[in-house]
Amino acid sequence: MIKKNWIALVAGLFFSLSSFAQIGGDNTYEFLSLPVSARTTALGGTLISVKDYDAALGFANPALLNPSMHQALTFSTSLHLAGINFGYAGYAHHIDKWNTTVNGGIQYISYGNFTAADLNGQVVGEFKASEFAMAFGGGYQYSETLSFGANVKLLYSSLESYNSFGLASDLAVTYADTSSKFSASLVFRNAGFQISHYTEDTREPLPFDVQAAFSKQLKYLPLRFTVTAHNLHRWDIRYDDPNAEEPTALFGDPTSTESGFSQFVDNFFRHLIFSGELLLGRNEVFQIRFGYNHLRRAELNVDNTRSLAGFSGGFGLKIKRFRIGYGLGMHHLAGGTNHFTISTGLNEFKR
Repeated sequence: MIKKNWIALVAGLFFSLSSFAQIGGDNTYEFLSLPVSARTTALGGTLISVKDYDAALGFANPALLNPSMHQALTFSTSLHLAGINFGYAGYAHHIDKWNTTVNGGIQYISYGNFTAADLNGQVVGEFKASEFAMAFGGGYQYSETLSFGANVKLLYSSLESYNSFGLASDLAVTYADTSSKFSASLVFRNAGFQISHYTEDTREPLPFDVQAAFSKQLKYLPLRFTVTAHNLHRWDIRYDDPNAEEPTALFGDPTSTESGFSQFVDNFFRHLIFSGELLLGRNEVFQIRFGYNHLRRAELNVDNTRSLAGFSGGFGLKIKRFRIGYGLGMHHLAGGTNHFTISTGLNEFKR
């Protein structure tokens, strides 16, 4: 049911700042938090502060939209765990008289086929589950260094016989100084609400996030590093696992609980993603990418077992008119995410 209080709906769109003690599994449309390109996957899952040719970056930060993305097309697909796959297709276009670059894109995720059973456990068939987001946005170049952007996303979710429609928006500002090769961004992502619910009595929040980041390319080394902070609207994002083993001393006696300082440091770094790109060759035709997401490692690493959970990597390669990207994000001992992207510019074919 659509509520008639439009003032509340508009306010909810831009000021959905609900805080939760823990994150993960408490929002609907969680697929909006997934990276939409291989480049983003390789750089830890989020990239909001690099202003260049990559039109896919406009989906997460519309303030990054700029004239170098004019007539850019990008297509991505990702092979996730358990047969899940998701992807993105987008297009960007610059409008000179408005000094604005606009974009449109579709993000989708398919969870595959599931076995349907009745209350007695008797198999009665199969069902599917999938979700979509259709995004429209624009980035306005306010001054030589400052730009603003906004996205609007129409959302649809179909889980067996349950359906939901939603509306989300992104608001962003970016500072980019080309002379010093430094850039920084602030983004309010996925502020919004459900228009229709899976059930009439249950309203679920969206995966709202406040993110800030900066990127800096070194002067004498072809390396650009980025530090991204996320979940800035809530401080405590540690997960209190009731099943975790209590630390023990040499003879098996329980030790004291983790110190307050250790908890502070752990929680602080859970807000951060570190990443870098090696920009090799003339016109940066080959890029090596790597990242580390401490929140992902802290939540998905297995105790007393070495793994690459939280680490990511990949590469980008330009071949004539096309850019090809691959990203691998390690989530768990069970495996990771393989992400592929191909992009080009329609204006490239006019030369």
